[in-house]
Amino acid sequence: MTVKPEWLRVKAPQWERVGNVKEILRDLALNTVCEEASCPNIGECFNAGTATFLIMGPACTRACPYCDIDFEKKPKLLDPTEPQRLAEAVRRLSLNHVVITSVNRDDLLDGGASQFIACIQAIRSTAPQTTIEVLIPDLCGNWDALEAILQAQPEVLNHNTETVPRLYRRTRPQGDYQRTLELLQRTHASASNIYTKSGLMVGLGETDAEIRSVMQDLRTVGCDILTLGQYLQPSQKHLQVDTFVPPVQFDAWKQFGESLGFLQVVSSPLTRSSYHAEQVRELIKALPPQGKR
Repeated sequence: MTVKPEWLRVKAPQWERVGNVKEILRDLALNTVCEEASCPNIGECFNAGTATFLIMGPACTRACPYCDIDFEKKPKLLDPTEPQRLAEAVRRLSLNHVVITSVNRDDLLDGGASQFIACIQAIRSTAPQTTIEVLIPDLCGNWDALEAILQAQPEVLNHNTETVPRLYRRTRPQGDYQRTLELLQRTHASASNIYTKSGLMVGLGETDAEIRSVMQDLRTVGCDILTLGQYLQPSQKHLQVDTFVPPVQFDAWKQFGESLGFLQVVSSPLTRSSYHAEQVRELIKALPPQGKR
């Protein structure tokens, strides 16, 4: 594996705080994308008492060659107790903002939409002041399932674009760029009070022009919030890093995104789709939904 540059080094976590979060997660038998996807920010986020919950997992029905989540295990039946256990974790961690994501569950007719809805409802009941962000898969284009999630009224609906169209076949072989754009466009059109969000990883061989084109596409379909971060190879069996993009380029993309009208652009080498996601709570307070378009 290529040696990481200085700007990709992370601070050593305070393991006492990390251990407390892990203890709660183990006690409630919950998964996090922080652990399953080998996120480099796990120490910082766990130190802050936050985590991105991974529901319906940890076995995925897709085999994206950049992702460290297991796809070889057979997905289990949905656990009806998971939503309440997740809500209890939100309560114990005193989270002001929670991110819920999932593995792809192409084996389910609704792609797992019903479990997202149950989790939203459980958190609303247990921690009504907590704002909720759902990071959903593409649901195989099941727009009725998407509409059902929107009816549950999360504050933020996130769906990652991941990369540029030219690299989809190699990077997201079971994904579809136009389907991703349509999901975000339908959310924008159907639920203008819900903030839409997407994320890109860079360093896989894309060009600056391609990234800027995707950013323009995302604004065209009404995406409000964008994250950009450096791809890091989880292991030798995953896609190799093509380029380590310097911080100055991330700053340039942030400026470009703001000029396009994104309400928030989080852009840095270590940014991930839910990195510092709690900042959106402040955005919501500052700019009511009716004023965000």
